[in-house]
Amino acid sequence: MPRVATATWFVVALVVLGIGFRQAIFLVPKESSMGDLQRIFYYHVPSAILGMIFPYINCVASLAFLYWRRRDPWKALGADALAVASAEVTLIFVTIGLVTGSLWAKPAWGVWWAWDARTTTFLALWLLFASYLITRKFAGATSEGHTVAAVISIFAAIDVPISFMSIRWWRTQHPAPVFESGNLDPSFWPGILWNLAGWALWGFLAMGLRYALERRRQRVQEERALEAIEASLEITQ
Repeated sequence: MPRVATATWFVVALVVLGIGFRQAIFLVPKESSMGDLQRIFYYHVPSAILGMIFPYINCVASLAFLYWRRRDPWKALGADALAVASAEVTLIFVTIGLVTGSLWAKPAWGVWWAWDARTTTFLALWLLFASYLITRKFAGATSEGHTVAAVISIFAAIDVPISFMSIRWWRTQHPAPVFESGNLDPSFWPGILWNLAGWALWGFLAMGLRYALERRRQRVQEERALEAIEASLEITQ
């Protein structure tokens, strides 16, 4: 990303997050039953939503990598760079969703964690992306390791709709979908929407920067490999 565009995006994301923070902490009214505890909702929900969106960027990029890896290696590397960038952002959002959910659950339910369908499938999503990144880490630059990671991303994409629909398919301790029920007071929407927009802007910015960094690493690695080949040819001659 060009520096001016990156700086502009960063400033916009910061402003929107600032507005979202002001809405969530100071302007949105206190919820009648949960009080100020409900304010964590404005960070938990956007993180959970984005934690279910970025996996599909990762999945599409991983499928593109699998398609291009033997047909066009450079395109495959580009797809692979996008896959790892989106995977890292996904893991951040899912982690925030799990932590904020636990912080809410302790005073609301009396326990930090409940092994219901939503929390368990969301934890599975975290484990899948942790496995994805660990697989890449230990595989290094080998194509085989990145291929295994790409297959893991497909399983992660399958887990997302299961986690999303879990509170509709099964009886869980997790609250029912408040957006669809129509029970959410209109005064709560600004806190949700501003924070959702702000964290989405941050997520795409982080993914773009990480993608650029990974592409630069790939170019450097390719240049070093070419230099090593040239040096070996000079020695043999």
